[in-house]
Amino acid sequence: MNIQPLGDRVLVEPLKEEETTKGGIIIPDSAKEKPQQGKVIAVGTGKLDDNGKKIPFNVKKNDRVLMPKYGGTEVKIDGKEYQILREEDILGVIA
Repeated sequence: MNIQPLGDRVLVEPLKEEETTKGGIIIPDSAKEKPQQGKVIAVGTGKLDDNGKKIPFNVKKNDRVLMPKYGGTEVKIDGKEYQILREEDILGVIA
């Protein structure tokens, strides 16, 4: 896959939700929530401040991040689903 997000955008692959609960109950697709965790696949070229200086990213490739439920733009590339969102929309990095 060759995709390079532009500006301060980040390409994230959502991580799959668990199929069953800890108690063994199987969760149907209609009851699953949208994934809130994802893996950073690619980062953009960077955002510029008012002086034209590039602002460094706080996330990097392969970081696990916490995303908003309904943020970003969903895209499908080579049969896989991804989200493109601005770095400022990412809620946090999971250590």
